[in-house]
Amino acid sequence: MRRNEDASSLVTLGLGSNMGDSRLIINNAIAVLDLGIAELRTAFLYQTMPLHVRDQAWFINTAVAGFYSGTPRDLLKYINGIETRFGRNRAIEKRWGERTLDIDILLFENHIVNDEDLVIPHKMLKERRFALEPLLDLFPDARDPVSGFSYWDICQTLPDQGVSLLLYEKSYERDVLPV
Repeated sequence: MRRNEDASSLVTLGLGSNMGDSRLIINNAIAVLDLGIAELRTAFLYQTMPLHVRDQAWFINTAVAGFYSGTPRDLLKYINGIETRFGRNRAIEKRWGERTLDIDILLFENHIVNDEDLVIPHKMLKERRFALEPLLDLFPDARDPVSGFSYWDICQTLPDQGVSLLLYEKSYERDVLPV
């Protein structure tokens, strides 16, 4: 991925949905993200079994990457606004329960952030195939900025978590796979 000319940072986000028309929600959320993140690329779509609360619909997951010109906290505010726009209400949802849209900051360049409400890389990234597999679609050689370990190697150590590629179906129509 070529760096944008301004002072932007390469960011990778994970998206998930299991309420409503999840594919449509994910695609529409990506269209909105495309307005604020330059050179946005998307991974394949995956269908994922819920990990923690099993009594709910399966998720549709993907990842996107592009260049963002703000701070990590600015990006968090931006994606939280998009989640709200698509019906997410954190005040009433169950932890790890159903949601119309969840957007997580997986990576923000090689920045490491450890605030109470913002951890980058995402604090559970190394435990979640549904986040790692789409991330690896975009960046097969990605490494954890904290440990230096390959995300591919980390993913291979995880047990089966019910993550299935949706027949090479891409999210967001105008996208092209990484070069």
